[in-house]
Amino acid sequence: MSEAGTRVSRRRLFGLAGAGAALAGAGVAGGMAADRVVPAASTTDTAANAVPFHGANQAGIVTPAQDRLHFVSFDVTTTSRNDLVDLLREWTRAAERMAAGQEATEHGAVGGPAEAPPEDTGEALGLPASSLTLTVGFGPSLFDQRFGLADRRPPALIDLPAFAKDALDPARCGGDLCVQACANDPQVAVHAIRNLARIGFGAVTVRWSQLGFGRTSTTSRSQSTPRNLFGFKDGTNNIKAEDTDALRQHVWVQPGDGPDWMTGGSYLVARRIRMHIETWDRTRLSEQEEIIGRQKGSGAAHGQAGEFDPVDLHVHGEGGKPLIADDAHIRLASAESLGGVRILRRGYNFVDGSDGLGHLDAGLFFIAFNRDPRSQFVPMQQALAEKDAMMEYIQHTGSAIYACPPGVRPGGFWGDTLFH
Repeated sequence: MSEAGTRVSRRRLFGLAGAGAALAGAGVAGGMAADRVVPAASTTDTAANAVPFHGANQAGIVTPAQDRLHFVSFDVTTTSRNDLVDLLREWTRAAERMAAGQEATEHGAVGGPAEAPPEDTGEALGLPASSLTLTVGFGPSLFDQRFGLADRRPPALIDLPAFAKDALDPARCGGDLCVQACANDPQVAVHAIRNLARIGFGAVTVRWSQLGFGRTSTTSRSQSTPRNLFGFKDGTNNIKAEDTDALRQHVWVQPGDGPDWMTGGSYLVARRIRMHIETWDRTRLSEQEEIIGRQKGSGAAHGQAGEFDPVDLHVHGEGGKPLIADDAHIRLASAESLGGVRILRRGYNFVDGSDGLGHLDAGLFFIAFNRDPRSQFVPMQQALAEKDAMMEYIQHTGSAIYACPPGVRPGGFWGDTLFH
């Protein structure tokens, strides 16, 4: 039996312990639910809503941004490199199935022994794939001495520096592994993460997670620009999936950038940004627009007529005052102000109840993919943290960075380039 099979058996034995004697007497045939009908989405619906899992790059990066997110950070609890590799193999097989609109395992929610815990949690039965994508990343802490990976850590996988005005909660930061699940149905995204966590029992534990809704970025020219919780269009100038040259320059790790195992991958930065929306909602419209640098209705930059008109940072109004203020968000985040630096944004809105003081705990779960965070995300965030007028209305409360390996080839597994 393979090590993967051994570990699965141990996990199943744990779940079956309470029913051991009954199962032993009944046998496999007697315990199988052969007469159960498993509801399923039609083949046509499933295929039409499925995003290909395999490819040179992982899905969920330039895939047209779906409407819902479930992001999770895991700590690895096993100290066995073989168990970690086995887990990544199991996760990959389950991810392949779920991305195709299938259950996480072959026997699924109702096809296994009646006296055993199901191998799929079942809440996605009958639902189509809903454009589900699952993207995995490896945090800096994975490259310690536990798994013999210390010399494989890419130089670009830095520990993020402290930024001005950060108010980070350690419970919302870091992690050995991450999985980003995006889908157009929240139940499909939650089901995917729930089942990966179930499969990982005994090898990983959830460190923190974040639900998101209402994408705040456009990653394809086929999509309209969404709005964030401040009511402004967000991500107008984002890199698009169709911009292959820009993706090559700013998103995908190229040969020679670092260790070969990351070629074709990207670096994911996640930042949980609390928005003080009650304060913002009492701010006059003209000031809101000055802070952002765009008109709230059309999304056009000041001095322009349409949302997609090129931003001109040098246009002036009466008295020679720049129409886009020196501390406006779009000026500080612009490629022109940052020496050509760009990133691929893929964030989501969130509302996590209230803070107990009469305010919504709401904001933006910022996700960015970039080729090298040292020269892209870090200088951008330093400029925003120090000068952006919007900092009066937001607070960064969570932070993490991960190396997302290249895509999975048929027969491979997440991170196989790292472990080979």
